Amino acid sequence: MPTAIGLMVLGLVASLALVGLARFDVKPVLKFANLVNKLDFSTIVMQVMLGFLLFAGAIHVDTRSLGRLRWPVGILALVGTPLSTGIVAGAMYLMLPWFGLPTPFIYCLLFGALISPTDPVAVLSILTKANIPKALETKIVGESLFNDGVGVVLFVVTLEVALLGPGDVTLSHALGIFLRETVGGLVLGTVLGLGTGWLLRTIDNYQVEVLITLALVAGGTALATRLHTSGPLAMVMAGLLVGHFSRTGGVLSNESQNYVDKFWELIDEVLNALLFVLMGLEVLVLHIPGRTVLAGVAAIGVVLVARMVAVALPLGLLRIRSTFKVSDHGTIVLTWGGLRGGLAVALALSLPASMPRELLVGITYVVVVFSIIGQGLTIGPLVRWLGVAQPQPEEVEKHA
Repeated sequence: MPTAIGLMVLGLVASLALVGLARFDVKPVLKFANLVNKLDFSTIVMQVMLGFLLFAGAIHVDTRSLGRLRWPVGILALVGTPLSTGIVAGAMYLMLPWFGLPTPFIYCLLFGALISPTDPVAVLSILTKANIPKALETKIVGESLFNDGVGVVLFVVTLEVALLGPGDVTLSHALGIFLRETVGGLVLGTVLGLGTGWLLRTIDNYQVEVLITLALVAGGTALATRLHTSGPLAMVMAGLLVGHFSRTGGVLSNESQNYVDKFWELIDEVLNALLFVLMGLEVLVLHIPGRTVLAGVAAIGVVLVARMVAVALPLGLLRIRSTFKVSDHGTIVLTWGGLRGGLAVALALSLPASMPRELLVGITYVVVVFSIIGQGLTIGPLVRWLGVAQPQPEEVEKHA
């Protein structure tokens, strides 16, 4: 198994075993469950892990390839994410009463906003090892980096409307929040990325250069929170700029480049391990009734259909221009490769108790578990079955 999937499966199996032991009142297990319950998963992911994981992913992205695919990536993030949010919200509003779980539309819209963006952490840790063609991989990774930020912004705006009441929020107020989060996050990330690039250019000491990138993420995330802008978007922009300048602008020496790359690869691996183990252990403290599980299973189909429409429609518009050709196979891979992960769970857990929090958390968790394990394990066989997989290096050598 890919590391991320294996760790989550181990966490799930361990949790289920511990749940069984807890029913026999095994004291060490009860103490451990209490410890897990005290962990603020939402804060750990949103305020601590996410910025580091996004920066670690963005700094390794090939910006030249991403630049050539800027239109598909941009439209998928800016058009596809809101489109998917609306489709999921409408479908869940109509479907939940079938399970005896009628839910106001505003909360269905919240679910659509938190489940529609693909999770860059899951995508980067799983899909980049699935032998997908480079151009398609860049589309999926680039889109996941940006639609993550767009999805968080949509969630923040929708949550504000839900808290204040739809009648008390004007269009200009909601638009102002959206612009502050998106534009503010992109501008902040650009400033931080350019400033860090200048700092790195002035020295040649790999220890200090690594610490500067570390300070950029820690300080930049805190600053984005204080300014009420999108921290995820800021870290994506900063990571892309630092990665671009370090590779094409001669900002770092070869030695420094190697140390910076290795450092952020290690950070990525360690935090991924923690995140997916924590996601598995969440089963210990989540109470998901049977009908919520059934609603979650139905939501899997809704989310996949919404993802397909949100991919096919924008890319269909791009096909009008002859320079952008996306095959039907590409659309299928983009749909099935749109993994959901810890970000969706963290957003669901951040909902206040005054809302149908347990219902939305339960449905979200079912969708995420299927996405990571079901889609994550089958994306490699799918691209091989469709005939779009890149040949393995050893296959190329044999052919030669």
